[in-house]
Amino acid sequence: MVSSKSSKEDLGHEAQATHNASPQVGVAPNPDPALDFTHEHQHAHIHHHGAAARDKEKHDDVFYTTGTTDKGRDLLDAPSQDYETHKLKETPVAEKSLDEESGNYGITRDEEEAKHNSKWRRYWRIIRPFVPLGIWVIMTGWWVVSVVSVTVFGMPNGLGWLIPFLLWLAISLRVLTLWVPIAFFWRPVRFIYDRTAYKVYELTPKKWHQPLAAAITVVVFLIGSFVPEETGENTRANRAISIFGLIVMLVVLYLTSMNRAKIPWHTVIGGMLSQFIIAIFVLRTQVGYDIFSFISFLARTLLGFANEGVTFLFDDTIPDMPWFFTSVIPPIIFFVSLVSLLYHSGVLQWFVVKFAYFFYWSLRVSGAEAVVAAATPFIGQGESAMLIRPFVPHLTKAEIHQVLTCGFATIAGSVLISYINMGLNAQVLVSSCIMSIPASLAISKMRYPETEETLTSGRVVVPDDDEHKAANALHAFANGAWLGLKIAGMISTTLLCIIAFVGLINGVLGWWGKYLQILDPPLTLQLILGYLLYPVAWLLGVPNQDLRTVGEIIGIKIITNEFVAFATLTAETTTLTTRGRVIATYACCGFGNIGSLGNQIGVLSQIAPGRVGDVSRVAVSALFSGIVATLSSASIAGMLYTDAIAQNV
Repeated sequence: MVSSKSSKEDLGHEAQATHNASPQVGVAPNPDPALDFTHEHQHAHIHHHGAAARDKEKHDDVFYTTGTTDKGRDLLDAPSQDYETHKLKETPVAEKSLDEESGNYGITRDEEEAKHNSKWRRYWRIIRPFVPLGIWVIMTGWWVVSVVSVTVFGMPNGLGWLIPFLLWLAISLRVLTLWVPIAFFWRPVRFIYDRTAYKVYELTPKKWHQPLAAAITVVVFLIGSFVPEETGENTRANRAISIFGLIVMLVVLYLTSMNRAKIPWHTVIGGMLSQFIIAIFVLRTQVGYDIFSFISFLARTLLGFANEGVTFLFDDTIPDMPWFFTSVIPPIIFFVSLVSLLYHSGVLQWFVVKFAYFFYWSLRVSGAEAVVAAATPFIGQGESAMLIRPFVPHLTKAEIHQVLTCGFATIAGSVLISYINMGLNAQVLVSSCIMSIPASLAISKMRYPETEETLTSGRVVVPDDDEHKAANALHAFANGAWLGLKIAGMISTTLLCIIAFVGLINGVLGWWGKYLQILDPPLTLQLILGYLLYPVAWLLGVPNQDLRTVGEIIGIKIITNEFVAFATLTAETTTLTTRGRVIATYACCGFGNIGSLGNQIGVLSQIAPGRVGDVSRVAVSALFSGIVATLSSASIAGMLYTDAIAQNV
């Protein structure tokens, strides 16, 4: 067996022989001296240690390459203690490049840029703590001026005092938590909770936990629905029908559940209770109404910015045209681009994770399910799955079912603005999106309970997506614009084809109906769906005179999509009662249609090709669950309908 010392000596002789060989003619010199063939293996060791470049007195014939190193040293070497202080002085060969004209070594452009960036990083580290403080000072001044102008001088600011205060409070808390750990605030809350509510929970026998929670939920539903006085269409009989309709939905879900013994009743009860409390906050309290009205005001304001771009491309008259292409498509493109920018900056992930923690803690769902449920109303059914891209191949079937259900149960922020521009009530649309989050979690778990061990159980994570990461904010904004254009194009072409296909079916049915003397109204797909879904409209609490029309609108939404359904609803505004219009708006506020079924299967199949079979197996069940989740929001709206809502529809 040959010793290692002998081997090194042999290699050294070979290296010397290579060095003495004549250079090849016609080969251009390599810009990196260590990679030039004339400098190859000039000494008796194989690999260049990081010290070789620093110790030039002993190794003056060594050419050390930086191309395979990290910060001027080998990746496998331990960093030298004095390396940082001597790297520029003692590594002239390693960190200098050859000037082709003078033949001298000089500082490379990359080094100059790195030194420049390093200097700016040092300055940024110094001023960075003062940036949030400066923002807080500006917002505090704005808030004080707005409060003084309203309360002292009586000057209207269009926002009142609540919205400025909430904005100032949110920014103040965020700035404060940059220096003070959040645990500092939660410890007193946890201390009180452990000695009050949790103490009662511990003293209650475990077998009574779920029955008592269910009883409390029923009591909340009954009090919230029947205590308020009757006004106009807001009769207790109509509210009772809406409650009965919700009970029927839950019974159907229970009877058709994949595994009734595994239904997580904590998630179901908590989800339905959360949905009802959100609805009460939005529809029955002035604070909730003001907050969601402000959110809808912000959404409508975005329309104005998109219209500025449309005006630049065309003229001032185009934004006022009642055309889908000019009034709906531009806001979609702009909003998707804005979402992409927020995602690149990390703002969206921060907000989604905070939102997801609440649902993870309160409803005991996996981290992946919580993230998707929290994100779907803001960024859409396909984009929300992208937030958990690394986890998708490892999701259980129940988690896949939940991800799909979330997408079907609500609409995305990118199209929300478009619906508002169509004349629909912004408060109803925004509240429906939020209500559908806990509803989708509860209903999906009833329909398809979890029977496996989940990978993200116990944590809420939004992993980095390096594959689709933008280089900078401008790149992210441009990518978002291109994605928005693709989404807008898909929506436009899908609508064109679906509406044309429905027209074809109606033409055939109308021709066939003439021979059956079905002339007024003519036999159409809408007429058939109106009668088939007549019972569904009744179970939601729709007034009798609106049953066929609302049933028809719900059917159009399921067969075609919510765009066509909302367009029909807008056209029927004068014939529907206010109560029927509110319930129909909630019932159509979701992506639960056949077209979205193909969309979702396509997105998840691209993310995890190995799970195509599982996605296809649960997709139809998820579509059914998403439709029921949207209808449950409409049922709760029927319970809480008031004349105050009617005045704003």
